[in-house]
Amino acid sequence: MHQTTGKSMLGLLLALTTAILWGILPIALKMLLDIMTANTITAIRFVSAALIVGLWLAARGKLPRLALLRSRKIAWLLLIAVMGLLSNYIMYLSGLNFLTAETGQVVIQLAPFLMMLGGVIIFKERLLLWQKAGALLLVAGLLLFFNERLVALILQAGTETLGVLLIIAAAVTWAGYALAQKQLLVHLGSKQIMYLLYVAGSVAFLPLADYRPFIDMSLLHWGLLIFCCLNTVVAYGAFAEALHHWEASKVSAVLAVTPLFTILFAALVAWWFPAYLTAQPLNLWSWLGAVFVVAGSALTALAPQFVQYREARRVRKLQRDVF
Repeated sequence: MHQTTGKSMLGLLLALTTAILWGILPIALKMLLDIMTANTITAIRFVSAALIVGLWLAARGKLPRLALLRSRKIAWLLLIAVMGLLSNYIMYLSGLNFLTAETGQVVIQLAPFLMMLGGVIIFKERLLLWQKAGALLLVAGLLLFFNERLVALILQAGTETLGVLLIIAAAVTWAGYALAQKQLLVHLGSKQIMYLLYVAGSVAFLPLADYRPFIDMSLLHWGLLIFCCLNTVVAYGAFAEALHHWEASKVSAVLAVTPLFTILFAALVAWWFPAYLTAQPLNLWSWLGAVFVVAGSALTALAPQFVQYREARRVRKLQRDVF
């Protein structure tokens, strides 16, 4: 079993780096969607990530061996992971076409909850009481976040409803990818898996990309595209390194604040570049809903930590009583 280094402060800083990068990402993607198609952005992100990770693995002699794919189990797991991640990328971007960056980031918080639910159903993991409470808090938060638009979303299907459904579908497919990757880690390293997924994504989306917008792109748009490409590699790298130094539950709890970073940065970008982005106006109930979503995600992630802490206290008490 993997043991963390115990460098809690470094783990916290790396987790915060990931949360900030993932918080900014939907804003950059939203601005790029004004001039580029979802397929084009996805293709460029996959190609750049495949090149960067591929060169890193090649320099260390750790490129995955294709002979592993002769195993039907590994091949099927990799296919599920590929389909899940590729579907997640394109559906999330397509959903952002109809939503604000803030809304997209709040709804996608369903992804880790669905992954947890998949672990309960597929791997027979136990759902703790605090995780159930966190799940209820997350759902309540989503309902509060959409308080003014909830009836319209349900009864008057429109573009925003379609956007929300696409983001929910993206969360489902991400959970499928994450569960498949969990099993693949038995046979391959995390970077090797991601490299294979990036290559598959490049092959799938390059033929669908539209390269005409590159001719008229401004420096701002070039900067946003480069940021999105580097974000794919750097954010996941910081995330993996955070797990090396800190417990997974604590890292996940920090990542739960990502929607708040998105709301904050969206307001700042709308202030600096009002021609490119308009911040979503949120009433008090929407703000409360966003906080509930964050709290629900964090509680779900930290629940195992609570149980371990309580069990450790019980053991220490028994030892004191004995001696």
